[in-house]
Amino acid sequence: MSLAERMTTAASPPSGPQTSVLPTLFGEGYGTYSTRPSAFVFSFTLNILVAALLVWSGHWVVQHRQQIQQRVVGLVTDISPYVLAPSAKESGGGGGGGERDKLEASRGSLPRQSREQITPPAVIVRNEAPKLPIEPTVVAPQIQLPPMGVLGDPLSKIMGPPSSGTGSGGGIGSGSGGGVGSGHGPGVGPGYGGGIGGGVYKVGGGVSAPRAIYQPDPEYSEEARKAKYQGTVVLWMIVDRDGRPRDIKVARSVGMGLDEKAIEAVRTWKFDPARKNGQPVAVQINVEVSFRLY
Repeated sequence: MSLAERMTTAASPPSGPQTSVLPTLFGEGYGTYSTRPSAFVFSFTLNILVAALLVWSGHWVVQHRQQIQQRVVGLVTDISPYVLAPSAKESGGGGGGGERDKLEASRGSLPRQSREQITPPAVIVRNEAPKLPIEPTVVAPQIQLPPMGVLGDPLSKIMGPPSSGTGSGGGIGSGSGGGVGSGHGPGVGPGYGGGIGGGVYKVGGGVSAPRAIYQPDPEYSEEARKAKYQGTVVLWMIVDRDGRPRDIKVARSVGMGLDEKAIEAVRTWKFDPARKNGQPVAVQINVEVSFRLY
C-alpha cells in the first residue's frame, strides 16, 4: 500500500454505528434505559416556578419591611401597662415633650418613674459632662416595660435615627412639658399634668378640687345690658399644676355676647391647684359664671 492510500484510509471515518456521548431530550445516550420527555419538561417548569417564587418573595419583603419591623417590635414589646384602665372616679394624666427636632421621637425605654421631676429626659444629650448630674425622670407610677437600651418613646414607631421629637419644653415626643409622649406635662402619654393615661385628673378618688384665690367679676356685654339679659354661663376648663386655667370651652351657653365675656374673665383667674398625694396636679372642672343686673 502506497503512502497516499495509507493517509486516505486513516482520514476516513469509521463505517460502524456511532454512539452518542451525551444524553439528549429524547433519551439517546442512556444505554438500555429510556427516558420520557415529559419528565424533563416537568423538572424545567418546577425550577422556573421556584426561581420566580424566590424573586417575588424577596421583592415583597423589601416593599413591606417597615410593616414587618413594626410587627416584630410589637411582639417583643408589650405596651399594655402603658394605658390606664378607665375609672369612674378619676383618670390618669399624661405628658409629652420634645426639643423641636425635625424628626419624630425615636423608640426607646422610659426613664425612671418618680413622684417628682427635676430633670426631663432627652434622647440626645447636649451636655455630656454637667457640673451637677441628675438622673432624668418622668412623673408617673411604675410602668413595667422591657428595657430597650436607649431612652425614647415606647409608643413610637420610629426605630431611628435618635431624636427627642418635634414637641417642646424638653422631654421626648410631640407634646410639651418635659414628659414622654403626645400629652402636656411631666408624665407619660396623652393627657395633662403628670401620671399616665388618656386624660387629666378629675376631682375625687384622692384628687382634691382647686380653689379660686383670684376671680374678678366678668364685664357685661353691651347687647345683654341693653336687653337687661341675665344668665349663667358654664365653662369647662383645665386648671394646671401652676393654678392657671387653660383649654377653656363653653359647656352651656347663654348668648348675647356673655359667653365671650365669661371666657375673658376666667382666663385671668388664679387657683390654688388640685392635689393628689400632696402633689399639685392638673384637673378638669366646670365653672359657673353668673351675670346679674342689680
